[in-house]
Amino acid sequence: MNPACDAARQSDQAGRHAGRFWLRQVWRCLRPLLYAYLVVVVLAMIGENWLIYFPARYPDGNWSPEGLPVEDAWFQAADGTRLHGWYVAHPDPRAVVLFCHGNGGNVAYWSDVLFNLYSQVGVSALLFDYRGYGRSEGSPSEAGLLLDARAARQWLAQRAGIPESEVVLMGRSLGGAVAVDLAAADGARALVLESTFTSLPDLAAYHYPWLPVRLLIRTKFDSLAKIRAYRGPLLQSHGTADDIVPYRFGLRLFEAANDPELNVPRQFVTIPQGGHNELPGRAYYLTLAKFLDGLPAAK
Repeated sequence: MNPACDAARQSDQAGRHAGRFWLRQVWRCLRPLLYAYLVVVVLAMIGENWLIYFPARYPDGNWSPEGLPVEDAWFQAADGTRLHGWYVAHPDPRAVVLFCHGNGGNVAYWSDVLFNLYSQVGVSALLFDYRGYGRSEGSPSEAGLLLDARAARQWLAQRAGIPESEVVLMGRSLGGAVAVDLAAADGARALVLESTFTSLPDLAAYHYPWLPVRLLIRTKFDSLAKIRAYRGPLLQSHGTADDIVPYRFGLRLFEAANDPELNVPRQFVTIPQGGHNELPGRAYYLTLAKFLDGLPAAK
């Protein structure tokens, strides 16, 4: 046997052994981290709704708002879920508005919006709770929220004595996605969006870039795909300091909707230093009132 060849073989075997040893050491170090990551992924899948919806149940919140002549609205979704909302009837409304609130709280938390719409904009409005929120029955889901909004619009149109197509749809954050679905499917006198995202997978990927959320998330609220089907007037606003739904998400959604060939009013309002949970100021509500005044006359 050639001593040089034997030494080379022994050296090669020793190298392979050392390589396997270090691979085993790396695997021992990484294995707990990998298992922990997989646990987080599974928990995120199981608790998806807990990460999306933050309902406050009755009696949480201020259920006796001062200076707001609220009327309790009770109605049922198509699947039989009993829902609740607050309606305010303006004596001389410039429009009738269905407001879809965000993913947290209940109508008692959002009464300031209703007050501003009534006192500053001069509209009759229905603010309603999705299933699982406030005094509404059930548990929230994407399909459920869309059913709830349709039932709310039907109740509002009947109460105000107008066709459903003459209701102005208005939504903030998650509620904007609900309003987009209604407007895209059935039309509306106008669509008003505040701090609204392109889709929930887009938003989840922004907040959890270390998770494969686009592959895992079941809830879509894909406004970016739906809004192209809406052909009516649009007013959209977004704050530049929004750290929940970044400003660029709202701008991208508006760009998808803003087809110049439609020849209808389409306006994007930038709110300098506006945050996600801050209600817009008086200047915005004056813009909203002017936008509503510029709509074709209601039938």
